[in-house]
Amino acid sequence: LGKPTARQERARPGAAQHEDRPGFQYDHEAFLGKEEARSFDQLSPQESQERLGKIVDRIDDDKDGYVTTEELKTWIKRVQKRYIYENVAKVWKDYDLNKDNKIAWEEYKQATYGYYL
Repeated sequence: LGKPTARQERARPGAAQHEDRPGFQYDHEAFLGKEEARSFDQLSPQESQERLGKIVDRIDDDKDGYVTTEELKTWIKRVQKRYIYENVAKVWKDYDLNKDNKIAWEEYKQATYGYYL
């Protein structure tokens, strides 16, 4: 079930095909998330295809063997939310200088403009 199939088998007949251009990195980050996209850059084509097949199976919510536009939108929103939450957690650590789990105005100013002050 988790084994990837050929690309044409995953596309509905008559569906528009996506063409990769030199700027495919944006698509990879939207589809996988920034960190996951970086890890895919290190994989062989076979490993990449295998892992993408597993991800496509996770995206296919109704398990009909196809990914609909709505399923893809839901997946991309989920990936984007995860990135936002991870980014907020990182920034919070950087700004919460005294580690009290609160960001005071002074901490914010120091973290943001400290080298100017």
